[in-house]
Amino acid sequence: MTSRLHTFANGAELAENLADAVATTLSAGISARGQASLAVSGGSTPKAFFKALSNRALDWSNVIVTLVDERFVPADNPRSNHLLVTENLLRDAAADAVFLPLYQPVDDAEIAAAIATKEVAEIKPPFDVVILGMGNDGHTASFFPNGSNLQRAIDAQTPRGIVTMEAEGAGEPRLTFTFASLEDARLLVLHIEGEGKKTVLDQALADGDELDMPIRAMLRRASTPVDIYWAP
Repeated sequence: MTSRLHTFANGAELAENLADAVATTLSAGISARGQASLAVSGGSTPKAFFKALSNRALDWSNVIVTLVDERFVPADNPRSNHLLVTENLLRDAAADAVFLPLYQPVDDAEIAAAIATKEVAEIKPPFDVVILGMGNDGHTASFFPNGSNLQRAIDAQTPRGIVTMEAEGAGEPRLTFTFASLEDARLLVLHIEGEGKKTVLDQALADGDELDMPIRAMLRRASTPVDIYWAP
């Protein structure tokens, strides 16, 4: 599948343009089906985008928001994607959105993944919008090189839902949607910023193994063209 690069002068310009594109897609979903769904990623990069999107005029009560992936830590942990989204997206107009977290307060990540899979099953596929990030190692979602469940996670035959992931670069155990859950979103975005990430992207677009740079799975095999939003 092809990818489309959208380049912006800076992160602020990118955030506003991405918020517009996402809001338009969510509005279309609500109009067509009565409800829309949005899966977002963590990290520091999306904060400005989250804040821009939170002010867009939408029927937020009919938007389901969830996470592409999550660390297996409680929602009040500073490393939690849940906390990041609560503080930066689920505010202002977007405070009315329905949020489905991935973390579950159980002792085992595998049990949490099973519970989360049941809970997110209420989101009718495909997602309206999926926003991916990318690490300097070429991971996206929690598809980490040498990850414990990497081959299963990026196998197109693995069903929609949540699987666990452990990897040296991941820190805590992770919960992540599978490739099949994400690859057919109506709007599939890779949001990256900085010259370093552009270099990693160029490497990912070159020949090489998906297991070495798992973002390649999305760039090569997603049913939906990947819209790459990048600013230096």
